[in-house]
Amino acid sequence: MTPAFRYASCNEMFGHRPFAEACRSLHRAGYSGIEIAPFTLSESPADLSPSARGELRDQIASEGLTFAGLHWLMVSSAGLHVTTPDASLRRRGWQRIAELIDLCADLGPGGVMVFGSPQQRRAVDGITPAEATRHFIDGVASVAPHAGERGVTILVEALPRNQCDVITSLAEAAAVVHAVSHPAVQTMFDTHNAVDESEPHASLIERYFPLIRHVHVNETDGRHPGAGDYPFAPILAALTRLHYARWVSVEAFDFSPGADRIAVESLRHLEKEASNIS
Repeated sequence: MTPAFRYASCNEMFGHRPFAEACRSLHRAGYSGIEIAPFTLSESPADLSPSARGELRDQIASEGLTFAGLHWLMVSSAGLHVTTPDASLRRRGWQRIAELIDLCADLGPGGVMVFGSPQQRRAVDGITPAEATRHFIDGVASVAPHAGERGVTILVEALPRNQCDVITSLAEAAAVVHAVSHPAVQTMFDTHNAVDESEPHASLIERYFPLIRHVHVNETDGRHPGAGDYPFAPILAALTRLHYARWVSVEAFDFSPGADRIAVESLRHLEKEASNIS
């Protein structure tokens, strides 16, 4: 029997197309969820009015989708940084995260916030990655209670070393989760971001599965699933063995084939890979 995953996709690839149209395209392709990059909604997504948030939530539901969560959290937060030695700037950065927690909660229940944002968390101004990581832990801990109250889960995302020098492995992400020690803070797995890992990706998923609340799928070069040769079947098999029931979400970085084609080809490829699981 082919395992049934909950597939979602990010809306970013639809560019300036109307949000409702993006939802409609994803539903038509066969997805059940949508993941949102906040900067696609507004230059100041945290300032969206209650009515605007309600309209977005209604559009998601009316097109037959479920809100999965947010990612690319701080793209539109020009000048903000969450691990800088400047305490005042750090506080403003974490205040923005608190505001995005509210946005996430307002768009739908049970949403996750994938915290990558390499430029806003990398070590700067002479501090070491270890010092920046401590600032990151303190910051996540400061907003975790609010996330818990709003039913949002913050996911510490490991990033490859060519993007960032703070939290560059799933082991380090898990260490941050344990240091914060709050149920509203967990981690996730991203095929593209695991290029520096030495352990097979399926083994990583099994090792850290108790903390994994979301999965991003893409080729390691940033293209959509099926455009390269990443072996998705082993990680899908691991998720099946572990009875994973959360989102498997497509996050492509190369939009040149066009959003509709990316959506269809990605899902068909993932379904084909899942069908090979015995």
